[in-house]
Amino acid sequence: MTAGETPAFRYQPPPDTGLDILYRDEYLLLVNKPAGLLSVPGRGEAHQDSLSRRVQREYPQARIVHRLDMETSGILLLARGRAMERHFSLLFQTRRIHKRYQAWVEGLVVVDEGQVDLPLSADWPRRPRQKVDIGGKPALTRYRVLVRDPEVRRTRLALEPVTGRSHQLRVHLLSLGHPVTGDRLYGQPGPEGRMLLHACELGFVHPVLKRELLIHSPVPF
Repeated sequence: MTAGETPAFRYQPPPDTGLDILYRDEYLLLVNKPAGLLSVPGRGEAHQDSLSRRVQREYPQARIVHRLDMETSGILLLARGRAMERHFSLLFQTRRIHKRYQAWVEGLVVVDEGQVDLPLSADWPRRPRQKVDIGGKPALTRYRVLVRDPEVRRTRLALEPVTGRSHQLRVHLLSLGHPVTGDRLYGQPGPEGRMLLHACELGFVHPVLKRELLIHSPVPF
């Protein structure tokens, strides 16, 4: 079980209404993942439905090279074939892929922009939770305030994860005292019925066409 599920949570993926493909060529796919859908299959028969399985029904050679938490929506990149999979895995490892998210968080963030530079590791007694840990892996998140809503005491943020640790954005925002709205694992369920975190932008140099690709996904909240 991965990314945002608790032991008592029953996996109920959204209906399969077809793929929302943002970009496609013979080398790669960029697909919009809905909230509530696993990026890859989890453990057990009840957790097999996932974005990667849905894509592979139409594109059997598609291989996922990064993941979004189950409750996060937005852009996922899939390589078409092993060679492209290796190439994009290297791009992610060497931080040559630009990622941007938007989120609503609880409370009013005071500073207009800043960063969180705190190492993270698995919180083993409370898996799948992660935690700030001085002995953990380095993790850096940049953030910028887009909107403050004093009426509901929430803030909309633009987020840039420089590193790509598990649950990085969620734990870093929690460390600021501003958990993501609707985050059941690190905060509280919200009236919207989902976590308000969306991967809205992905950019990189195309490995074959050698031109910059910058793909956007509209924020659904």
